[in-house]
Amino acid sequence: MTMRKDFLPFALPDLDESELAGIREALNSGWVTTGPKTKQFESEFASVVEAKHAVAVNSCTAAMHLALDAIGLKQGDEVITTPYTFAATAEVIRYFDARPVLVDVEPEFFNIDPARIEPALTERTKAIMPVHIAGLPADLDRVHEIAKHRGIPVIEDAAHAFPSRYRGKMVGALSDVTCFSFYATKTITTGEGGMICTESDALAERCRIMALHGISKEAWKRYTAEGTWYYEIIAPGYKYNMTDVAAAMGLAQLRKARKMYERRKEIAQIYHKAFSALGELQVAGDRTDAQHAWHLYMLRLNLDRLRINRAEFMEELKKRNIGASVHFIPLHIHPYYRDTFGYHPEDLPVAYREYMREVSLPIFSKMSGDDVQSVVDAVTAIVVANRR
Repeated sequence: MTMRKDFLPFALPDLDESELAGIREALNSGWVTTGPKTKQFESEFASVVEAKHAVAVNSCTAAMHLALDAIGLKQGDEVITTPYTFAATAEVIRYFDARPVLVDVEPEFFNIDPARIEPALTERTKAIMPVHIAGLPADLDRVHEIAKHRGIPVIEDAAHAFPSRYRGKMVGALSDVTCFSFYATKTITTGEGGMICTESDALAERCRIMALHGISKEAWKRYTAEGTWYYEIIAPGYKYNMTDVAAAMGLAQLRKARKMYERRKEIAQIYHKAFSALGELQVAGDRTDAQHAWHLYMLRLNLDRLRINRAEFMEELKKRNIGASVHFIPLHIHPYYRDTFGYHPEDLPVAYREYMREVSLPIFSKMSGDDVQSVVDAVTAIVVANRR
């Protein structure tokens, strides 16, 4: 067991000449903003996730904002979601002066607990937004059953969930709207970017229009030979469009997605095997009815068996040149949500408890065998040195 000499980042994008070639092609074409490559990326992504429509935007945050606009969310409405997520999931609800109603999570998987959704429903509930933490799909059958009974849409925050499957079907065409992220650390990246997927013609059209200033359909074509100078603003929209430069990168990433996924899966299996033997640790959750995308590997510490806390464990990893992170600090303990809605940590006890012992380990496709082994060695050494 040797200490690595260089620092292993928590995440790195898997880039090569193919991204550069695509970007160069976009630049040489003269299209650097939304154009033919963006349309191609939408088409190819929709095909992969088996969705009827895909709308490329500049972030998953934009995707979720547009989805909520498309379903007609208004001031005073409520959207049920989870505290165990990144800032974007709830902040897009607040953009409408609507209320994010946070319900607790399943202890094993960190995903929204369907049993807690029904008691949180009110006459003001307008949508349910499950989050597929780490790339493991939430229990969508139960979520859909609740939503269908109430006649409300389901909008999936699938920022982590490409390429995930749920009961044999790709995440992307299972709910009213599914929102993906292509941020720098995600399973495929465009630097910054996102995608809205839906089976609804009306929702897709509304998202397309609102993503580009509320201008009438196919506005991007106005500088092409088949376009026209005339356009109409039908609503006060946003500036959320994806560029062809980003889409070129996305197309290259999409073609490598299966290979990158297989490598992350392989790393997860190595971690599983190594850490299952240590009673001080709980390995990342997985299920047989789903395909985990392995965007994150969420290890948990059994703190009653260790002489150090999570912060000290993280510091020990850093000393050994291993980058790590924590996913996520639950929304209800952040000052804004605490002060605005009066939350206390114990109001959502499962989320708070599991957060206190979670550590996300490096899991990205560029990791070498030595990189993976250095993580295993570091975690093992820290546990052995600090077990009770």
